[in-house]
Amino acid sequence: MSDSGPNPADSTGQRTSRDVLGSLIDSALHEMNRERSGLLLSGLSAGLDIGFGPLMMAVVLTLSEGGFGDLSTELLLASVYSIGFMFVILGRSELFTEHTTLAVIPVLDGQASIRQLARLWGLVYVGNVVGGLLFTLLVVLLMPGLGVVSPGAFETIALKLVDHDLGWLFVGGVFAGWLMGLLAWLITAAQETTSRLLLVFIVTGTIGLLHLPHSIAGNVEVLFGLFMSPAVSLVDYLAFLSLATVGNAFGGAVFVALLKYGHVVRGGN
Repeated sequence: MSDSGPNPADSTGQRTSRDVLGSLIDSALHEMNRERSGLLLSGLSAGLDIGFGPLMMAVVLTLSEGGFGDLSTELLLASVYSIGFMFVILGRSELFTEHTTLAVIPVLDGQASIRQLARLWGLVYVGNVVGGLLFTLLVVLLMPGLGVVSPGAFETIALKLVDHDLGWLFVGGVFAGWLMGLLAWLITAAQETTSRLLLVFIVTGTIGLLHLPHSIAGNVEVLFGLFMSPAVSLVDYLAFLSLATVGNAFGGAVFVALLKYGHVVRGGN
């Protein structure tokens, strides 16, 4: 791509698609060039912060008279699910599912290599998963004594994700990755913090409402069940994490990065 730099906004005052693409490439290249320790710590921070969404879901299920299937409870659960994503995305920590789109685009543009992509994905992913594990351990140790979360709520949340066949986990993961890739694009296109906050709420709330397997937030959800319930096994956890991860990567890379890059470099504005 010969001109990936920012261009003026169009006649409506919005950023052009080529401008958005250029900003995404610049951001991804910046992250790819960061030190290994910086990426790992940023991923760790994101893994910790995103856990507040699943934790608040457990609190809502504990305190609510309704449950899954009740419309008002489902909407409230989807709303609090988005809290962790707000902390991560607006706090500029690194989230693997954003990079399933963000980090792929400079590779498609020829400005980065597959090796650089694998390095970024690997460091951020490991940081995210370890951060989620640490958050879960802290919650399991400290929260029961506060009396606001029941073990049954943790089990219910985990079973909602793992109680499916393997094909659903992959396909659901594709849709979750697609939505997260779309969010990365929209966040870059938005020009105000309020707009970005609303976008995070809408997109991640949709993932929560549809109970789609998001590999990083779901990592915390299923770990809750693994530690708190005999109904969730280590095999359940590993199957969820692997299939959700592959599905997320496929959805973000193909349905957002590849398609949007293709239409922009072919003159779309």
